[in-house]
Amino acid sequence: MQTFTQKYRIVLLHASFWCVYFSFFYYQISFPHKGVEPDFIDTLINSFYQVGGMMLIAYLNYYFFLPRFLKHKNIGRYLLEFIPVFSVLIYGFLIGKQFIIDGGTQTEKWAYGQRFITNVILSSLFLVVFVGMLKFAEDWFEFEARKKEIENEKLGAELRFLKAQINPHFLFNTLNNLYYLAFTNSPNTTEVIAMLSQMMRYMIYDSNHARVPLSKEIEYMENYINLEKLRLNNDVPIEFDVQGTVEGKQIVPLILITFLENAFKHGVSTNSTEAFIKVKIVLDEKMCIFSVENTKLPDKSNEKSGIGLQNVKRRLDLSYPNNYVLNVKETPERYSVELHLNLE
Repeated sequence: MQTFTQKYRIVLLHASFWCVYFSFFYYQISFPHKGVEPDFIDTLINSFYQVGGMMLIAYLNYYFFLPRFLKHKNIGRYLLEFIPVFSVLIYGFLIGKQFIIDGGTQTEKWAYGQRFITNVILSSLFLVVFVGMLKFAEDWFEFEARKKEIENEKLGAELRFLKAQINPHFLFNTLNNLYYLAFTNSPNTTEVIAMLSQMMRYMIYDSNHARVPLSKEIEYMENYINLEKLRLNNDVPIEFDVQGTVEGKQIVPLILITFLENAFKHGVSTNSTEAFIKVKIVLDEKMCIFSVENTKLPDKSNEKSGIGLQNVKRRLDLSYPNNYVLNVKETPERYSVELHLNLE
């Protein structure tokens, strides 16, 4: 929700400028002239007339002539429309100014001299140009704000698209596991269905939020590991270690699971005696260090991890810009990933 200052920043900017101008002009004419102390009421009237007249000229250009110029982009047409109106207004303003100074008696010769008239015209032009420049500045800020809003909408849509890709990717892998268990008449099939139901509930409901409790993300990963253990008949040593305080920490949902999926997909099989997976989460204040290390299957050593890894890298760029470091190490026998993530 916008604050009062954000909502009315343009009005406050203009009001502040005219308050400063009023104060400066009042201070300028309040000094004694020819040894005579100026009357307070006359000085105040003169100041209000000065500011009012300048505002009339400046905002006539701001709201009428300048928008027409911006629409037609014709400087000649703009000058032909503005200069006659400006001349008439300045002429009327000068007459009123002289009347305030000496009642139109011409006793104050300086108020009718060329220098005074020139100063009034130039100061009026300066104010017209300055207030007009505020219009350009406001349009630029509005353009930048709209541009940023569009970028945010685009990034939000891309994030939703990337996250939506996770569901069929995960479901494809899990259904393969479930098919294998059902095909072998495993007694663990019912347990797998229950785990899958719990995980899908998290994916459908909880992951719709921009951030979720880290504890729920860890619970989701534990369910995934347990599901894989059932498929592998606990023949592969799998370590999952969490160090540090989990409570009170938030994370983008489903940001870590891809690394874990790849570890199982490319690192273990039921007939490999050397296969292992080590997963560790270390929490220190707002920093989360997530690491996965696994063996590599010989027949899949050159296989790309596919859309999943590209997906998670893009999500990290969008959700944690300049707040993460991803290190990937690969040898012929092992593959390791270490992600340093600032959860702030």
